Amino acid sequence: MILIAIATVIAVFGRVSANADMPTLAESLTAISNDKALYGLGGAGRLLSGITLIAGAWFLTRSWIIRERLGTPLAPILFMVSGVFTAISGACAMGLTMLVSSPGESGLLVAVNSTLETLSTLRWVTGKIGFTFAGLALLVAARYQWKVGGTLRRIAPVSAILGIAMQFIWVDAATIMHSIIGALFFVWLLLIGTMLFTGRVERHFVAYLDSARS
Repeated sequence: MILIAIATVIAVFGRVSANADMPTLAESLTAISNDKALYGLGGAGRLLSGITLIAGAWFLTRSWIIRERLGTPLAPILFMVSGVFTAISGACAMGLTMLVSSPGESGLLVAVNSTLETLSTLRWVTGKIGFTFAGLALLVAARYQWKVGGTLRRIAPVSAILGIAMQFIWVDAATIMHSIIGALFFVWLLLIGTMLFTGRVERHFVAYLDSARS
């Protein structure tokens, strides 16, 4: 989770710094061509975040918490699906970086315009799908966080609210909120990742299991 958070920061930094989120495809391609390094960094970060999300979800499915049915495999499965689409989105962004022409090479830009349009659309759609599935995973996880209690119970409402808010990624009118929601998701990843790394999540589940048996 911590690696996912770091990769997400790299992805956001590259995309925002390249300033490629323009109203039209032509303007976005121009911005990418003017700063390929930063946009490529953002794409690589998104690809890495997708891969680490898949790996992290796989490890969660192998944890004793899932094996003992104290948690549901649905949450990590949703995270895994999110990782697949996020990785595809990152790969598409890197593809745009490689195919878009450099400034002054407008002929090359025209020659690959249809490919660029397809990659741009695929990057946009898969990125949103990935974010949507991550939000669904948070909604599923919130129920079990509440059930276990302790610190996780205090985090559960945040997980649920954030999971719902992440579904608004498809609403253009909520564009201003997207960056805020993304930042909150980063904090969530960092917090849960730290708790997993330090063993606090397992201790909460052990305490819950002991309480249920007594």
